[in-house]
Amino acid sequence: MFDHILTFKYTYKGFQVSQKQTGAFMAWNDENNKNPWGGGKQTPPELEEVIKDFKNKFNTRFGGGSSGKGGLSKAAQGSLKYFVILAVLLWLLTGIYIIDPAERGVVLRFGAFQTSTTQGPHWHIPYPIETVYKVNVEQIRATEIGFRNIQNSSYSGAVSSESLMLTKDENMVDVKLAVQYKVADAQSYLFNVFNPEMTLSHVVQSVIRQVVGDKTMDHVLTTGREQVAQEVKSASQILLNDYKTGLLITAVTMQDAQPPIQVKASFDDVVKAREDEQRYINEAKAYANDIVPKARGASQRLIAEAEAYKSQVVSKSEGESYRFTKILTEYLKAPVVTKERLYRETLEEVLGSTSKVIVDSNSNSLMYLPIDQLINSSRSSRSSSSTVTFQDSPTGQSNDESVLRSREIR
Repeated sequence: MFDHILTFKYTYKGFQVSQKQTGAFMAWNDENNKNPWGGGKQTPPELEEVIKDFKNKFNTRFGGGSSGKGGLSKAAQGSLKYFVILAVLLWLLTGIYIIDPAERGVVLRFGAFQTSTTQGPHWHIPYPIETVYKVNVEQIRATEIGFRNIQNSSYSGAVSSESLMLTKDENMVDVKLAVQYKVADAQSYLFNVFNPEMTLSHVVQSVIRQVVGDKTMDHVLTTGREQVAQEVKSASQILLNDYKTGLLITAVTMQDAQPPIQVKASFDDVVKAREDEQRYINEAKAYANDIVPKARGASQRLIAEAEAYKSQVVSKSEGESYRFTKILTEYLKAPVVTKERLYRETLEEVLGSTSKVIVDSNSNSLMYLPIDQLINSSRSSRSSSSTVTFQDSPTGQSNDESVLRSREIR
């Protein structure tokens, strides 16, 4: 091998040599008798001299002369051993690696999975025998469905092929989702699926179309956004587990849900009408909540007043009947006295609550009395007053008859 390397270098410098059976070498210009150096007296160096000079330089560099058989000296062999040992140690040191707390290490031996490692320092057989892949399992990653986030502008990069989908009532809606996920199993993430991120995107697109297809447009656009997001999260995670992608979905957020731009104006009118309807319903409920308690309170008050009046009338009637029974008993015992007593009590009751004008029948002072003014003043002070005039009967009627007449007038 050594002679072969020398022959290659010798050929590279412009010599073409051939080896005879005796092992001797000859220059390329011996046949044509031409000198490649141009001068007549210059001749190419002999091959034996070149080889000998190279061996001397090699032995001198490694610290010794040539051995008797042409091999390396003992000092050169010792230096080479130390060099090989040092190279092996350096190669073994390259197998040391450190796993961060948020990472997981996956060790491959000749391309096949060997083991997984957690945080801390570790060692593996260096390349090319074993290879280590580090995967961050705590990092929250995100992917967009229906749009692409360009310079933090959420909807600047809409993707209609992903966002447009059909609802249960055969209407088109434009839905945009943001999915957050992380790596749950580093081994599955690296080896089970060729592109886990693309698989996640395709799975979510398929699931969102299925979920939206089971809902009406009004439900998706108004009250059902949170429900749709939760259903997409659970169904997508089931499919990812079946595919063994090693991914875990942490959150699904519906960024926007709108009708297509072609019918957006009409849909806004419908939404506004629905909001007006709901506002009127709320106002009617508020008015009812204000009026109904008042009406119930008034009805309870009237019922209580009616019960009180009933109790009052019954009690008064019972008292009157009891009084009448007592008076009847006394009247049977003494009719004249009882009659006079009743007369006086009735007269006191009647005259005590009315305005009175007493005129002597024998005098003519009636025309001088301001009776109309007296009546008006009495009416202004009492709204329900009445005037009773007692006159002496010219025919000589008794006072009892006059009182009875006045009671009939009343």
